[in-house]
Amino acid sequence: MNRKELNPGSSPQAAYGARLRRSREARGWKQEDLAARMEYSSTHVSAVETGRKLPTLRFSRSTDLAFGVGDTKDSFEREWAEIRNGSLLEGFPEYVGFEERAVEIRLFEIGLVPGLLQTPQYARALAQGEVQRGAITPEQAEERVSFLAERQSATTRSKPPMMLVVMDESCLRHQVGGAEVMAAQLQRLVDFAALPNTVLQVSPFDVGARRAFNLPVNLLTMADRSMVGYAESQAQGHLDRETTHVLSMLTAYHHLQAEALSQAASVAMIQVMKGTVP
Repeated sequence: MNRKELNPGSSPQAAYGARLRRSREARGWKQEDLAARMEYSSTHVSAVETGRKLPTLRFSRSTDLAFGVGDTKDSFEREWAEIRNGSLLEGFPEYVGFEERAVEIRLFEIGLVPGLLQTPQYARALAQGEVQRGAITPEQAEERVSFLAERQSATTRSKPPMMLVVMDESCLRHQVGGAEVMAAQLQRLVDFAALPNTVLQVSPFDVGARRAFNLPVNLLTMADRSMVGYAESQAQGHLDRETTHVLSMLTAYHHLQAEALSQAASVAMIQVMKGTVP
């Protein structure tokens, strides 16, 4: 048999794969056995074990179910989150766990289209820009794009969350990936605004000092009506579940919406810009 020897010390990804193989073999399972329990192909399991494919959040949770280690310190989801720490801001993996269960999502973004609304081409152009600056590796860039796709899939589930998005005008004017990428991205925003569970608004430049936030902000409402706030700077992210703090952020978000353009006016602005993308 062609068995690839693993070096767990070579990278967090390799350590994850080696542990997956160890756990499987300790139970006397073949790759086909584990794959059947996880509802993945044996080829996919093999690729993760040997480090040829990065584990994802969904894969890790399926692994936890198969091995019965979910919600423990030994969970594969926890190890997956630690791998992500190399390319994602502190607090963000934990935030995503709440995001995919939220019944309402409120977003405010400056400079770039919010991740949940990005096209794959726009997201890939951003990731490649990070690679060119030496901030992340090509492998981390690909993981960011696939990770974003997983986040987006959670918003298109059978009962999708209500999504309220306010974008600073700079998000529309910041050119990413060239004319074709931007035109497709602007059309994606128009399509998003037409959905029954969404509201999209643009905060124009002339709002000036009345804009409620100077950093991107995410606010989640959970099924039990509790709320989670997440904000980030260039260097770090911060998850906040303290009711007093989050309600203060929600009040500021309401002020932001009041100052922003209506959805109709926002879509009209996007349509004009879509027609003028060089």
